[in-house]
Amino acid sequence: MAQKAHRTAGFDPIACILPPHILRAIVERGTPQQRSWALQALAVSERIRGRRELLGDIATASAIAGAGKQRTVYDAKKGTRLPGAPVRSEGDPPTNDAAVNEAYDGAGATYDLYRDVYGRDSVDDRGMPLVSSIHYRVGYDNAFWDGSQMVYGDGDGKIFQRFTKAVDVIGHELTHGVTQYEAGLEYADQPGALNESFSDVFGSLVKQRSLGQSAGQADWLIGAGLFTAAVKGKALRSMAAPGTAYDDPLIGKDPQPADMAHYVQTADDNGGVHINSGIPNRGFYLAATAIGGNAWEKAGKVWYVTLRDRLRPKSDFKAAAMLTVTVAKELFGARSVVAQAVNDAWAQVGVFLGSAMRVKLERSGGLANVHRSVSVDAAALAPERAEELRRLVAAANLSKFPDNPTPIAGRPDRFIYKLTVEDESAAHTVTVSEDVATEDLQRLVDWLQHTAEG
Repeated sequence: MAQKAHRTAGFDPIACILPPHILRAIVERGTPQQRSWALQALAVSERIRGRRELLGDIATASAIAGAGKQRTVYDAKKGTRLPGAPVRSEGDPPTNDAAVNEAYDGAGATYDLYRDVYGRDSVDDRGMPLVSSIHYRVGYDNAFWDGSQMVYGDGDGKIFQRFTKAVDVIGHELTHGVTQYEAGLEYADQPGALNESFSDVFGSLVKQRSLGQSAGQADWLIGAGLFTAAVKGKALRSMAAPGTAYDDPLIGKDPQPADMAHYVQTADDNGGVHINSGIPNRGFYLAATAIGGNAWEKAGKVWYVTLRDRLRPKSDFKAAAMLTVTVAKELFGARSVVAQAVNDAWAQVGVFLGSAMRVKLERSGGLANVHRSVSVDAAALAPERAEELRRLVAAANLSKFPDNPTPIAGRPDRFIYKLTVEDESAAHTVTVSEDVATEDLQRLVDWLQHTAEG
């Protein structure tokens, strides 16, 4: 496969795992020592920002093609000179320093996911050595990809523990490198939120694969274990339930929205890149859990191919939705469970692929066995009613229903619902017995009947 050029135009590869809104909350509410730690972390991010593209170009030039997995961990010894003193190289046995081993193993788990599942050779797909520096500064609350290597702080010990503890953090940050070499998503507004979301997706997949967890078994938390016991929170982010990861007097409440109805318009955090990433994060979670099995195999494949081949620096949420649906159809079939799950997931978080939608309901059965058919075209509705229809269809999540309306003994009076949803790209039909209809599906059925009558 022909190698891509390193995309740097418009891309700012500074990428820290800790959102700036948490650090600013600590500056406002913390003790003098805590404010000092937070200000240090904020200042480091700003200082590093100006030299990232150069570091990325140096990394490209120094990569050793075809050399396979190459990990080196360095000890910054609580200083700022990078990379520091080498302490563990590829093939060396574990050391007595937990941070060394965690950085080494996390880089390996990330490399293995990309190589074994997606056929990618390191961050740049050309065998780039995976360099990590640990023990960066004193009490440094963050971890970041600097355009050429990973850097980890030890945390302050009061709010945060060492940042090598969470393997998904390592996968997240190294994926910023993958994005740097592929889509080059601009680090602002929706492209920046996608940049953060793709890192969360593959960070979570690194953790799930390391633990041998299916989509249904995973916790879908990012950075679980980073907080000390003093913090009221379980992780930095929740992909399954954005906005619920923490609620603490010092660091504040998780501000992530779960859908477009709650999208946050802000100039902070480069347009809310760590905040609005909750929307595509939940989209991936919904798709992966609807598909089932190991999330890295199907949903992950769709997201990886989209990141590698389709996204561009200015791609927004709608572009990501359209492209992932297209890739899912190409990889698994236009009428596959995967394609439908991806389409439905984006709709459930309020990212719709187009205004065209027609929904047909055929109801049969019941005691009188009267057949009824109604059809509602979104184009013929007022805008607010059309939006309501799309939300009801998304909430019903038709892809999760088995197309098997087998009569249940003792229930000869039950209805059978045949629903066909057509949009700009495809049509999807499912036949569902009233016995297994969820409240959301029944709400859609009732809405269709009422709208057709009115």
